[in-house]
Amino acid sequence: MAGLPLLVVQHPLGGEPPESVARRAQQALEQLASLLGDPAAAVPTGAIPSAPEAPDLSLPDDPEAVLAEFVARQWCDGLPIIPPTAARVGAMLGGAPPDRALGALPPLWRPATLEKLAVNAVMAGCEPAAFPVLVAAVQAMLDPAFNLYGVQATTHPVAPLVIVHGPVAARIGVHAGSGCFGPGFRANATIGRALRLILMNVGGAWPGRHDMATQGSPAKFAYCIAERVDASPWGPWRAEDAVTVFGGEPPHNVNDHVSTTAAGILATVADTAVSLGSNVGWFLAQSQLLLVLGPEHAATIAADGFTRADVQRHVFEHARLPLRTLKLGGMWGMQDWPAWLSAVRDDDALLPQVPSPDDVFVLVAGGPGKHSAVVPNCTFSRAVSRPLAPPG
Repeated sequence: MAGLPLLVVQHPLGGEPPESVARRAQQALEQLASLLGDPAAAVPTGAIPSAPEAPDLSLPDDPEAVLAEFVARQWCDGLPIIPPTAARVGAMLGGAPPDRALGALPPLWRPATLEKLAVNAVMAGCEPAAFPVLVAAVQAMLDPAFNLYGVQATTHPVAPLVIVHGPVAARIGVHAGSGCFGPGFRANATIGRALRLILMNVGGAWPGRHDMATQGSPAKFAYCIAERVDASPWGPWRAEDAVTVFGGEPPHNVNDHVSTTAAGILATVADTAVSLGSNVGWFLAQSQLLLVLGPEHAATIAADGFTRADVQRHVFEHARLPLRTLKLGGMWGMQDWPAWLSAVRDDDALLPQVPSPDDVFVLVAGGPGKHSAVVPNCTFSRAVSRPLAPPG
């Protein structure tokens, strides 16, 4: 319903005490008053008018004082930050127009200007060379297919995983080897952290306030990797300088030190990918799986003659649960369960997790060791890729 001003009511209301419901009702009334008081201020896409710009903040040249003030104002993630001075923000922009807006970020629909992105990138410790990656990631998340509003506001512990493709990953130091999902690599940590700060400070998704994730996830601090192209028997997922955002859960470890065949490893992968507690499968129209193969597993699979397409097909065919198991709990019975799945009556029927083999993405990353990872998506978000371009 493009063009309608949007009023946001926090989810969920079920089981909330009266004072919490009253507070949310008051917030809704304030939003409504703002929308009715100045209809011309409504953004065409249905955005809530943004608040006036705050004046410059003067603080002592003391890292502890800066952190304390930013924490008190809920401007950071709780970790130490780099103060976003005008000089640092200007260096991050590198001559790009600061007032250029990429769009409005939900759930508060504030404009994502390059200056605001640069402010958060400085705070996160990003190097200016990484700024185009950050811009492309925000552009990808604003694609309607990604459904950023749902990713930001759901109770699911989803976090946007940023995958950096092409030669740019090596140029700016995005790590794809041992421990790529973990700490120790500045580009991975700061790009992922900058994106989270943007989602919080510009989008307005704070834990318990608009970001309603029941428990959250460590991936919400920083979630960024690159492809290990040099160890991939099938070449890169994408060869050009580009960014993919995937709304996913944290990685689910695939531990297989025994299998010596593609079928054996992929059987372990498929079993790891299915469970009653997974979102993937119940909203089948948009379910996706990301398979991040460790180099040793990838080499064993390729040695059996499997192509990337073969891996996708195999996982699609084998990552399934029987209807009798699905009926035991999990998401069975949700109103959005596909009608054709609800019509299945054979309890032994094996039902797919994703709509097609193309919804199983396969890349190689990591170091030595017989481990891989499965990253399920949150089912209401589709992976989106964007090529890199100068921010201006």
